[in-house]
Amino acid sequence: MATVQDENLFTGPIGREYEMLRLICPNAAALAGKLGEHLATARPGALLLGFEIGCGTGVSTLALLAKNAGLHLLAVDSSAKMLAQARENLGEWTDAGRVEFVEADALEALRAQGDASFDVVASNYATHNFRDDYRSSVVAETYRVLKPGGLFLNGDRFALDDRAAHLALTQSLVRQWFKSFAAINRYDLLEDWVVHLYSDESPEHIMYFSPALTLLREVGFAPEVLYREGVDTLVAATKPAPPR
Repeated sequence: MATVQDENLFTGPIGREYEMLRLICPNAAALAGKLGEHLATARPGALLLGFEIGCGTGVSTLALLAKNAGLHLLAVDSSAKMLAQARENLGEWTDAGRVEFVEADALEALRAQGDASFDVVASNYATHNFRDDYRSSVVAETYRVLKPGGLFLNGDRFALDDRAAHLALTQSLVRQWFKSFAAINRYDLLEDWVVHLYSDESPEHIMYFSPALTLLREVGFAPEVLYREGVDTLVAATKPAPPR
């Protein structure tokens, strides 16, 4: 779930063993499933062309494809290590022509697409890695490449607006990480994930909930919060269709 700007976070041990995300964020897989389920509910049986931002190892890619038989995906990530895992994990879907994996920076890949090209743009645990300015550009490009009535589905880590409450939640999270990784004697990965968390929580990266929704509205989206537990959130943002 990486872009060129943050690929150093995912080309090392984190990228090689990204399945360890299940230890530190079980909701990541749960939200991936919810992405696929919501798309199936919102566009039942439709033939859809989709773009996935930061597909990682293909967990959310699989959830989207398995729940939506008419969906064809262009899945983008800048980490070669993670894409290699995605291609292996979803080989049958690639062979069937349902998904194309592309190694590219998310923003550059979006800018290469035509206006109103996609029915859905999806992302799971990618946009919180972006710097604020980069994230704003990604949201604007997402709006541009979507068809009128198209959906931007984003399952991600949206920080609590209450700074003190967010700090307490983050401290509790790190304590749990120490317990989880100590149980399997993987302090090496714990170190990398803690360093990564410092990046996520830095002022130029942290994605606060209300400002993130405001950004979507300013671009033109009509966002709806479908799920929120702590920081783990699923947002569906619709590009309005012109009135008939």
